[in-house]
Amino acid sequence: MARGAFFLFMTTIDKIREAGAAGQLLPGAVENVAAWLDAGLPRWASASIEEIAAQGAWAELNDRFYRYLEFGTGGMRGRTIGVVATGSETGQPGPLGTPAHPAVGSNMMNDFTVVRATIGLYRYVHGFLARADRYDAPKIVIAHDVRHFSRHFCELAASTWSQLGGVAFIFEAPRSTPQLSFSVRWLKAHCGVVITASHNPPQDNGFKAYFEDGAQVVAPHDKGIIDEVNAVPLKDLTAFLSKDLSRVITLRRPADDAYLAVAAQAALDKGVFKRQRLTVVYTNIHGTGGVATVPLLAHAGVSVAEVPAQVEFDPRFPTVKSPNPENAEALSMAVALATKNGADLVMATDPDADRMGAAVRSRDGKLVLLSGNQIGALLADYRLTRNKELGRIPAKGSPRAALIKTFVTTPLQDAIGAWHGVKVINTLTGFKWIAAKLGVYEEQLKSTLLAQQGLALDYDALSLATRARLHAEFGTFYVFGTEESYGYLPNDFVRDKDGNAACLMFAELCAWVKERGLTVPEYLDELYVRHGYFLEGVINIYYQGATGAAKIRRILETYRTDPPRAFGGVEVTKFQDFGRQTICDADGEEIPKQDLYFVTLANGYSYAGRGSGTEPKMKFYIFAHSPVSGTAELSAVKAQVKLELDRVKALVEADAKARAES
Repeated sequence: MARGAFFLFMTTIDKIREAGAAGQLLPGAVENVAAWLDAGLPRWASASIEEIAAQGAWAELNDRFYRYLEFGTGGMRGRTIGVVATGSETGQPGPLGTPAHPAVGSNMMNDFTVVRATIGLYRYVHGFLARADRYDAPKIVIAHDVRHFSRHFCELAASTWSQLGGVAFIFEAPRSTPQLSFSVRWLKAHCGVVITASHNPPQDNGFKAYFEDGAQVVAPHDKGIIDEVNAVPLKDLTAFLSKDLSRVITLRRPADDAYLAVAAQAALDKGVFKRQRLTVVYTNIHGTGGVATVPLLAHAGVSVAEVPAQVEFDPRFPTVKSPNPENAEALSMAVALATKNGADLVMATDPDADRMGAAVRSRDGKLVLLSGNQIGALLADYRLTRNKELGRIPAKGSPRAALIKTFVTTPLQDAIGAWHGVKVINTLTGFKWIAAKLGVYEEQLKSTLLAQQGLALDYDALSLATRARLHAEFGTFYVFGTEESYGYLPNDFVRDKDGNAACLMFAELCAWVKERGLTVPEYLDELYVRHGYFLEGVINIYYQGATGAAKIRRILETYRTDPPRAFGGVEVTKFQDFGRQTICDADGEEIPKQDLYFVTLANGYSYAGRGSGTEPKMKFYIFAHSPVSGTAELSAVKAQVKLELDRVKALVEADAKARAES
């Protein structure tokens, strides 16, 4: 090393240590920065650290290095572009604004954390196969969305995997998360990864891990993978930072066709599209959705108009504040186009096309944005109704048919399931838990048929109709699954929420409602009159960086040590701590422990609180309900419930913020 470079290196280390001694840098940040500078980083990476230190941007270094980016139970997600972007990282940006390099840091999504995650995942899968006396080379499928560095991270992970001795498949271009889930099973791979940060802001990216069942990893694999990732030392990373794609296999048209054939089966009554002409405005919000959603709708016979300004892939998501179909603003251009051309329906998917949002026509012709809870409830009732008509479920219902939802999804679905005579399974937050339940039902069916009839099933070879028939007789027929955050899944060919299939499902529902001479809001009101009025609210409290993480921990810890007792004179009548209590689902299966709290109030309202697994925030879900005696009083009930819900929301939020600062 040249004397000048050595002097600069020492000067940077001295500055780092001085900042630590002065309390400007956290001890963990000092330790991690020193380790990274000593690890033989590429010149651009060490130069970036030197630049931040020279500026005295200690808050930036803290956020980048106070910890290692956590590889959680579903993977990892974080910033790939720093708040303070260095010249070494920015370099000559690409045509869509992507910097030359991702932001350096142990707590950032970059080449180092991607390679580390890939090595840990490979070592776990290799060991898992060996313990099962399966000695084929570990096989992975990797998909990516349109975000900054997504293609680069995908190729880097595939290169690392193949250099370690595995077989890696990647797609020729951005593809959706549900297609990755399906492809893992279709290719009989041992695991999968999607490079995506879903609907997060443009500066973020992520690494989402799947196992051989096509679902996001859960116990026992989640803990095993986390341990392997955490055990990968820095010195093991540098050998994989240069990409070698010579042995990586690229998936092309046959992979797309196989997924589309399965996604098309989301429609229960394809004839409704011929009987009712449905016009749709769809936007992929610059993401992957157009690759599959538009062909699915067009092939079904739906007239689809896309939003021209949002069709092209763009990691900046320049036409929206956030590429999140939960937000009205993200659908504003689509709504404007639908208003202009008189379309029946507006739908949108997020960047990796696992979530779907929609706006529908009311009786007065205005477009009304629906919540994820409302869309899920409508689809649940519709699919139960139509499956009964198809003979897959008896008219009176069956304990062998199930809706699956998360605890934080509207209890209106519990009422719908009870009315239809089917069981409703509640799971922890996150679609991986719905997928895990599907895995349980698959294994139970295979075990039952093997024990009773000596029949060894190739489950993936079964048609949807055959699966329904066998489950209805010997297992549990999965009718529909949903979570409040705009995630829906029609069947178990895919093991994650599917925005592409959701668009087809919801278009079918809208055509059916149109055939009945109703509007979608009127169909929803039918459910309210039958089951009572349900309204939900969400509180998101964001806390960024190291100090923010500490505030979120304080809220979670004080809920456990000092549970709330009342809000504005309304007493708490029940407090459930999912991290400490034993709670079981409708099948009697114990729910895994998690920092989730469920609070019931004396006025019949309730709410759940949890730290987000994907964003730096604390999240609360508020649930309101009131009986309805008839259509005439529904409007007044809605107004009254809204007032009380807003009051409860304000009280819960104020209490949480006070706990964060305590």
